[in-house]
Amino acid sequence: MPTFFIQNFGCRATQADASAIRQSLISRGYSAACSENLADVIVLNTCTVTASADAEARETARRMHRANSSARIVMTGCYAQRAPEELAALEGVSLVVGNSHQSEIAGLLDSSRDFIPLAQLHPSTQQQAPIYRGEIDPASDVFVASPEESLAERTRPILKIQDGCNHRCSYCVIPLVRGRSRSLPPDRAVREIRHLIEAGAREVVLSGIDLGSYGRTFAPKATLQDLILRILNETSVERLRVSSIEPMDVTSDLIDLVASNDRIAPHFHMPLQSGSDHVLRAMHRWYRAAHYARRVELIRERLPHAAIGADVISGFPVETEEDHLLTMQFLENLPLAYLHVFSFSPRPGTEAAALSASAAVPAQTIQRRARELRALGAEKTRAFHASQRGTTLRVLTLDRASDNWTEAMSGNYLKMRLAGRWPRNLWFEVEFVDSGAPLASKPLENQLSRITSANARFPLCVMETE
Repeated sequence: MPTFFIQNFGCRATQADASAIRQSLISRGYSAACSENLADVIVLNTCTVTASADAEARETARRMHRANSSARIVMTGCYAQRAPEELAALEGVSLVVGNSHQSEIAGLLDSSRDFIPLAQLHPSTQQQAPIYRGEIDPASDVFVASPEESLAERTRPILKIQDGCNHRCSYCVIPLVRGRSRSLPPDRAVREIRHLIEAGAREVVLSGIDLGSYGRTFAPKATLQDLILRILNETSVERLRVSSIEPMDVTSDLIDLVASNDRIAPHFHMPLQSGSDHVLRAMHRWYRAAHYARRVELIRERLPHAAIGADVISGFPVETEEDHLLTMQFLENLPLAYLHVFSFSPRPGTEAAALSASAAVPAQTIQRRARELRALGAEKTRAFHASQRGTTLRVLTLDRASDNWTEAMSGNYLKMRLAGRWPRNLWFEVEFVDSGAPLASKPLENQLSRITSANARFPLCVMETE
């Protein structure tokens, strides 16, 4: 039986894609290997948001080929969709599959070369890897994994309900590699949630490239809020978490819905990118700093303990030192829980790539600004942790543990260590102390028999990244 290993890069959407790829391989008779060194097939599911993401994918392919020269390496994901020729030329790569053909990976492997190890091929027979990539059909289905595979990889499974993007932010390559926005039909989404619950899930994360655009292509149109209400009313999911959502889609109605139902995690990740209106205009973002600040205020008014996170780009072309200071000052005044900081990287095919040719910020300046933003983000995280001291939180145990502690996560995105080694997917109620030491607690109700039997279905080789 051939074995496979999947290495995933990038966002929650690519993590959901990896689960679906895993399922398709298992359905074809493949088995999961615990490491790339034991695999016949290595699948690298790439990201291409930055040049460093591209470089990481290439270096990983080279490293894995050196470590396991017999394995057939499949490059897929957003980098494979954007620049497949670059990946096909790498030594050891035997197949390049863009996002347009991800659902066909298992079949493409089955139809090619019958697993002759690359190390046994004569050098003259090793040609550039074949490429499978095309335009992404806006009517295509959203690629979704089975509940069992979603749970095998994560305690908190990701359900991708939307893919693609119709916006044209000047720095972003995602619309080029993911296609136009499309959504999982509401009936199917509710069914998938039910299946996840039946398989043992207690928290489910709704993800997408542009979640706020969910359902806009349906006739009649649907909304993300409509879907959330259906999930709450028609399933018994114990906690629902919404992944990244654009600030203008965080409406007062959505905030009120989260505030009124403790089955929705009080956690909002809203990309900001810059606190300077001058830069936001150049980025083609459709809000201004004051609009963003008002969304944060609305959340804080209704949900004082909610976690609010933001993405920020450092060194966008035309960003002056004054713009950077405006962003720093803007962020200092916001009650955020964390920051994700990205150094600007020109992406081929985007407007910002052309703009950077004439108005690029020096690399050293970008790095220094990014360091300052990350330092500010660390301060924000410490302040948020301090604000939560003494609060009672309901947390779910995760997969990471040692002999004397188990990692757990709260609804408002606080990771902590509980004293003792516990099964994953178990609820605890704890008082958050932020001391760095494991928290003593007992599980809610008598859940151990249920969780232990559910965990028995999960593969032993899986290493989880929450």
